[in-house]
Amino acid sequence: MSKLYLITGFLGAGKTTFLKNFIRLFEGQRIHVIVNEYGKEGIDGQLLKELGTVLDEINNGSIFCSCRLDKFEEVLQNALSAAPDVIIIEASGLSNPTNVRKIMAQEEKFQGLEYMGSICLLDAKRFHKVYKTATVVKKQIGISDIILINKTDLATPEELENVRQTVREHRPDIPIYETSFGKISDKILEEIKKPALSAEKPEVQTKDITLRSYLLKINESFSLYELEKFVEMFLEDTYRVKGFVRLENATWYLDCVGNLFSIKPYDKEVNALNEIVILAGNGLPAAKSVKEAIKWYPGKVESFGPAGK
Repeated sequence: MSKLYLITGFLGAGKTTFLKNFIRLFEGQRIHVIVNEYGKEGIDGQLLKELGTVLDEINNGSIFCSCRLDKFEEVLQNALSAAPDVIIIEASGLSNPTNVRKIMAQEEKFQGLEYMGSICLLDAKRFHKVYKTATVVKKQIGISDIILINKTDLATPEELENVRQTVREHRPDIPIYETSFGKISDKILEEIKKPALSAEKPEVQTKDITLRSYLLKINESFSLYELEKFVEMFLEDTYRVKGFVRLENATWYLDCVGNLFSIKPYDKEVNALNEIVILAGNGLPAAKSVKEAIKWYPGKVESFGPAGK
């Protein structure tokens, strides 16, 4: 039997960092990772290749949405054909995983699969902003089997207590852990209670129309300083801004959450350069803010518009 674990959590909660730590708990076992990236380019998947595990990426939407469910089932069936010891799925931060127990219950499709449960990561500092503006956060918590409040080093004691209280009100029945940088002990595997599956047919799920995904293409005329000031002009109105950029004769990984700008050198091979994915939600004027920022940097932006168009 292949044991399957699902990792959920909203954009920027630290799922990829946690995944790297989680994989180490299965040292010596054969692992297959499936990464679901909402944007056109599988950015997080590129970072995970260094782990040396078998890796599949599913892009352009949530694996639980009806538009990508067939592809997800195909990838999962192919993974099971190799009979790995462990399958780990990192869901898109924008995914609604409500159907997961119904999907995993389809024994005729997924022979040899044992669903072990879902681990949901929460960003301690930004939790209440996304809890109020993104409905998928409530749905991710709703089907989780363990909650991991991450990035506790960035939150005040009051903010942490507010997160705990909200989660307890939402799900008083499951264990809650706190950490920073996605660090965990192997005891987490003992705390996850294997959930009961549902024999009901998975419900039709469509894209959440309140979510917004944009693609911003820039050229190499930006300096690092200019890029930082440019992105900071619209960062507050987004959930996340990320992508690989080629500037000042070097490759960089841009990964901004909330109002925190972050860019680091990146020395691995990259498929798409200078294509920045911007993710926002209902009530956040991201598009307007980006267009205003572009006016301050004429000639440096090649195009901007909804992702996938």
